[in-house]
Amino acid sequence: MKIQPASAAFTVLLGLLAAVPYSGIDINLPALAATGAALGASPSHVGLTMSAFMLSLAMAPLIYGPISDRVGRKPVVVFGLALFVIASLACAAAQSLPMLLLCRAVQGVGAASTTTTYAIIRDLFDEASARAKIGGIVVTVNVVTVIAPTAGAALLAIGGWRLIYACQAAVGVMLIAIVLWGMAESAKTVAERRLGASAVFKDYLRIVTHPVSLAFILIGAAAGSAVFAYVTGSSLYFIGVVGLQPKQYGLIFSACSAAVMLGAFLDGRLGRQGFAPADVLTVGLVLSFAAAGTMLVTTLAGWSPPALVAALLMVVALSFGLSLPNLMNATMQPLPDIAGAVGAAAGTVQMTAGAIASGLVALLFDGRTALAMAAVMAASALLALTLYLRFGRSAGRPTWVSSV
Repeated sequence: MKIQPASAAFTVLLGLLAAVPYSGIDINLPALAATGAALGASPSHVGLTMSAFMLSLAMAPLIYGPISDRVGRKPVVVFGLALFVIASLACAAAQSLPMLLLCRAVQGVGAASTTTTYAIIRDLFDEASARAKIGGIVVTVNVVTVIAPTAGAALLAIGGWRLIYACQAAVGVMLIAIVLWGMAESAKTVAERRLGASAVFKDYLRIVTHPVSLAFILIGAAAGSAVFAYVTGSSLYFIGVVGLQPKQYGLIFSACSAAVMLGAFLDGRLGRQGFAPADVLTVGLVLSFAAAGTMLVTTLAGWSPPALVAALLMVVALSFGLSLPNLMNATMQPLPDIAGAVGAAAGTVQMTAGAIASGLVALLFDGRTALAMAAVMAASALLALTLYLRFGRSAGRPTWVSSV
């Protein structure tokens, strides 16, 4: 029996699929040192496995998106998950760091297929229903990101770092079974559409020349960069400067993830009460800049107690939860016939921008303050708000922002 798209079970399934790329990062974090010890490599070199995974995760959707627009979402997801399973088993069996790096890159290519999740939502739901579904996915993804590091540490203690990859493979097999037997095809494929380089180029040309989709892709990338900056900078600050233990820092990180979930939940409630998505998005972007800007000002003034920094990070996380469902909805709505390509472009741009933001935080970190994190977060939040006020609100008329 197929899972009904309107059901909570379908939302959870899409959320689990969307969480595959994030879990592929978070669950392995506790095992970097143990992996390096087993393979005769330093933890910093093993950290390159994260870079390999994220690089392929950023680029592979550009291929999956146009394919899913032509052959359907379901075959793409199943193929990607199968590749993810094979690569996870290969990671578990790797005997050298170069082999592990290669397998992690392939694992990222497989995981990237689940970025078609937002295209599936665009296929099946109208604007109001899609907003609620995306909010549910955001909640599920953040539940997984909270659980994943703890699960990774437990698996490491039980059976070593290889067991972590074996469990990822098992999860992949489970998701393949559910998708095959429980999920119907959502895309309205057009048989005569060719899948050639020129056709794919035309799809992406349509996206970058479409005022609404391009505006919201850039806004989403800027807003997401603030989150990537705090993910990188918070550990450097709270552990390296404040001196918190990893478990104590984990509580702060979990609180930020809970704040994202709360924001998505509030957006869903506001939507059901008739609040326009543009209004909620405006509040979210303003709130993000206000919190990040406050952190920057207080840090420059030499007064940034850790409790205040943690509270401001939670506000930024809350605002991201409020904003994300509306950003993704606005990005996907204008070009329904190539929703897969739109989602792929949005994901790639956001991941690339986030990697740049993370790199800047690490590069500028002074070892004494939260200045690097605060500066990159404030700049990213300001850019998102500026782009929205300058291009997003006007680009969305008359369909998306007419209610503002």
